[in-house]
Amino acid sequence: MIRIIKTIKEMHQIINNHKDRQHTIGFIPTMGALHEGHLKMMSMSAAENDITVISVFVNPLQFGPDEDLASYPRDIEGDMSKASSVGVDYIFFPSEAEMYPSEPIIEVKAGRLATVLEGAERPGHFDGVVTVVNKLFNIVRPHKAYFGKKDAQQLAIIEKMVEDFNHPIEIIGVDIVREADGLAKSSRNIYLTQDERAEAAHLYQSLSLAQSLYDHGERNSETIIKAMRTYIEEHTSGHVETVAIYSYPELVEQYEISGDIFISLAVKFSKARLIDNIIINK
Repeated sequence: MIRIIKTIKEMHQIINNHKDRQHTIGFIPTMGALHEGHLKMMSMSAAENDITVISVFVNPLQFGPDEDLASYPRDIEGDMSKASSVGVDYIFFPSEAEMYPSEPIIEVKAGRLATVLEGAERPGHFDGVVTVVNKLFNIVRPHKAYFGKKDAQQLAIIEKMVEDFNHPIEIIGVDIVREADGLAKSSRNIYLTQDERAEAAHLYQSLSLAQSLYDHGERNSETIIKAMRTYIEEHTSGHVETVAIYSYPELVEQYEISGDIFISLAVKFSKARLIDNIIINK
């Protein structure tokens, strides 16, 4: 039966017990409001490890002053039911005071990888991500940790952080889970109006257009980006904030495509800012 753990001390005790018994531990950090994308990662972990732990913690350090921290969806009862259905053993559900009993003095910085794309749009966001993930890794000490490719920039940063900080953890990138019409599953999709929800399917269609252009030999980034922007503007009422092509996982902007790439977009609707991407391997 699934258990909710609210303190670091109790989580440490449980993890020590499982480590003593040579159990393998899978971990999925989340901010709750679980959807099928989260559940796919949890199912993978339950299949690959003896024990699966998730965290549900809305991390204030990764929200900017004008972002949706206060209104971010929270539903721990629903999250518990969903996590239980896919074999999760423990939910680490700490309070903000438990995670940050005082203002952090030692800072963790995400560095160059956080200066582009979402990092440029949301200064400090990825510093908050690497801070909380470092803490969670030290609390849970998993063998494997699972992250969705929908946040591909975050995945690249976490992989580099694990390498640079010598965390003995295998990072598993999990493919994006989509609705039937292609929209990437996201906790923020609930903020879309009915009309916006219908329009939002075109975000993935714009990425499919980019894939088609690439498959037919187009290697000029500006040509692909212009085609995507035009498509989104013609088919949605959203404001196109970002369409970009970067190398992956190095996150260096591409002008003439030559290797593995990451095509990403960010579109702002009335109350929801949606991101999506595809990764194309050479």
